[in-house]
Amino acid sequence: MPEDARLVVDLFGDRFGSRWLRFLSRRRWLFPLFESLVLPIQVRTHLIDSLVIEFVEGGGRQILLLGAGFDARAVRFFGVPSPVRVFEVDHPATQQRKRERLPQSRAAYLPWDFEEQPVAALPAALAEIGHDPTKPTLTIWEGVTMYLTEAAVDATVGAVIALSTPGSPFVFTYVDQATLAAHKRRWATAIVAWRGEPLTFGLDPAQMPAWLHSRGLSLRYDAALADAARVLLPERYAGRFFSRGEHVMMTTCG
Repeated sequence: MPEDARLVVDLFGDRFGSRWLRFLSRRRWLFPLFESLVLPIQVRTHLIDSLVIEFVEGGGRQILLLGAGFDARAVRFFGVPSPVRVFEVDHPATQQRKRERLPQSRAAYLPWDFEEQPVAALPAALAEIGHDPTKPTLTIWEGVTMYLTEAAVDATVGAVIALSTPGSPFVFTYVDQATLAAHKRRWATAIVAWRGEPLTFGLDPAQMPAWLHSRGLSLRYDAALADAARVLLPERYAGRFFSRGEHVMMTTCG
């Protein structure tokens, strides 16, 4: 990343890419070819990292990464020993690869196949590996909702509330439904659809307070990535920012 666009330093992410991608990532002159995809990830990660820091500085000691993927926050932020416990939930195959590539992580892993296992059973399963539902938990659900059905989103939100003590923060990302259809013909969105991950679910930002309230959540923070980019990045990147109408949302349980 060019220095003026580098909002996050992640020394672990390239362990999960192919040799070819690692080769490309070290050729900065190629950045203009990929910047419309990479810049939104930088902004999204920066915003969520800021919320992680705020939670821990406020005394929070439990963090749950739901659908964790190759998120490296457990090692980027928390060394050994650390008073903060990080719990990661994801598909067994993804977690196996992560354990192999990131052996220094001390996260508590919970293998979970969301297509086969009922999400309502998640709170009890987390308790078995040490999660304390009586203590505040920061739950991060990043880059997932747009690939799910409305029923799956509702079920997961219900499980998060069940495992969270009142006042616990819940951070998730979503796509503005007004831009979802318009972007379906964009080449970047077509690529993820071709790979088996079509964008299927969006929300209306104007309706978010009511949507959250009906599910037992309170709105605290809602930032469109495109708006945040105008604050965080130099103006010259504004016209090359492809966010698919994505938002970072912070809510409070209870």
